[in-house]
Amino acid sequence: MRYAKVNVLGSLEPTVDEICRQVERILASEEFHAPKRGRDFLEFVVNETLAGRSGFLKAFTIANVVFGREASFDPQNDPVVRIEAGRIRKALERYYLVAGRTDEVVITVPKGGYVPHFEYAQEVPPPSSINPEEPQAAELNVQDSPRSTMRAPTLSAARGFGIVISVGFGVFALALAIALSVWNGRPTATLPLASAHPKVLVEFFSESGSAGAGSDIARGLRDDVIGQLARIDDIIVVADPLRGGQAAVADYSLHGNVQLDKSRLRASARLVRQSDGAVIWARNFDADLQVENKLVIQANISRQISTAIAHPNGAILQTETDKIVGPAQNGDQDDYACTRAYYSYRQAMTAQSHAAALECLRQATQRFPDNVASWTLLSMVYLDEVRFRYKLSTPSSVRPLEMANAAVERAASLAPSDPRVLQALMLVGFFQGDVDKALKAGTAAYAANPSDVEVAGEYGYRLALSGKWQSGCELLSIALNRGVGPSGYYEAGMALCAFIKGDLEQAERWSRKSDLGSNPVHRLVLLSILGAAGKTEEAEAEKRWLYTHSPALMVNIREEVSLRLQRPEDQERLLNGLRASGLDIDATAAR
Repeated sequence: MRYAKVNVLGSLEPTVDEICRQVERILASEEFHAPKRGRDFLEFVVNETLAGRSGFLKAFTIANVVFGREASFDPQNDPVVRIEAGRIRKALERYYLVAGRTDEVVITVPKGGYVPHFEYAQEVPPPSSINPEEPQAAELNVQDSPRSTMRAPTLSAARGFGIVISVGFGVFALALAIALSVWNGRPTATLPLASAHPKVLVEFFSESGSAGAGSDIARGLRDDVIGQLARIDDIIVVADPLRGGQAAVADYSLHGNVQLDKSRLRASARLVRQSDGAVIWARNFDADLQVENKLVIQANISRQISTAIAHPNGAILQTETDKIVGPAQNGDQDDYACTRAYYSYRQAMTAQSHAAALECLRQATQRFPDNVASWTLLSMVYLDEVRFRYKLSTPSSVRPLEMANAAVERAASLAPSDPRVLQALMLVGFFQGDVDKALKAGTAAYAANPSDVEVAGEYGYRLALSGKWQSGCELLSIALNRGVGPSGYYEAGMALCAFIKGDLEQAERWSRKSDLGSNPVHRLVLLSILGAAGKTEEAEAEKRWLYTHSPALMVNIREEVSLRLQRPEDQERLLNGLRASGLDIDATAAR
């Protein structure tokens, strides 16, 4: 085949548009001899690489997402991914020898890994529009927090939303759309007359810079934001500020601005609370039009905006927690009031907020018996009486687990493919001790929506605690790096990952960085880390805290450790750290 090389003008690489067009050309060619699974494989690894996640292209992830393998998949004993990668390499080589002899872009999958490589063909000059003096690496940065990262373009977005991708991914998109549409699950006849869901007015984005240069991008970005927000059931999107005085009744307004300086683009967005004009969220995004297609830039920024403001841990729901009310009065509350109550409880994690969320969700499931979200959240509130027993001071009982299982089974009967329902099934199954059932549900949840940070984080945590530390910790790291969701929870997971790996210094760093200091189980893990590290004084301080704030845990250590860590060797590692801290584990268990 004709091998590609870097152009002599510099380290120029094909643009995202060129790569996407080339993948489409390859998949459409009769000379690309690969079955559907191989085509899905190629598209997935390209998509993940363009999205900036090439570091996580491991055999386990590919087997789970592309081939539908169970969480028990062992890449050391099952060579299916390596075999498929070899077939793809041969298929690509044949394609470039026959149909792709004159193609401008060459795609290969180098041996030793699964990350594709993109180069211009040797004889093909680079696009004249690229200035060799400009930075050549794709730049799309979020300027708000050291932890915030802008996701790189995805293959489907780069195709301008009009290109049909492989059948496998098309089915996934359809399933996801169906799952989103049934999340509320309410029959029209049972809808309340007035909804408490917050209304968000998406203003027209302004532009600055060369006259008219940013108009298309400003309009396109606003349209993309509206499209992203419209998929979320817990908010109402107002798109026309001039119709019927809707701006006056919106709870929030989203303002945006697009600035262009030659090829450099900066998009600014801010969310304003209409009642008092307070800016509750703001962020800037930078990009370079010479290295990224404007449609890709719009898609990425719109996803970041919708996630930041409308995610369960986003700005709107965080702000809405001050509207939390108690149990329904005269049956006049809608289901969203209970959704707010649930996320308010997850922030506070107190016995009082737990009781309020529980009662509200009980009533919501009675008023809206086909509401999937209410049943799912109700199962989680019941489960927390076991999961966070010592933090919530709930009595030891099997009844909450039974109630959690009944609620999630009801949710699953209504929406069996919903990622959040599958996530709840995973958690309930895990604490029931049915790890195989739990990981099967987690695998399905992650495969259905791998971009859902909360699903990825919880699935990764369950994998790790089940003994699949490498793959589980990779997913935890992904969830943490995306900067959305309960970062302290993920950091506590990373502390366990480092501890099991034997990196005590990193384990202590993650543990102390976590904001879960009031969680007794988390403090118990820190005590084990300190004990294993021989830090006697710090360990004594942790023991005093635990005996003072959670004496019940200190007489049930073995039970609590075995409830979470599934492998006996992992349990012993944690218990040995506790013994090294000075705890007499056998004595505490006998009390």
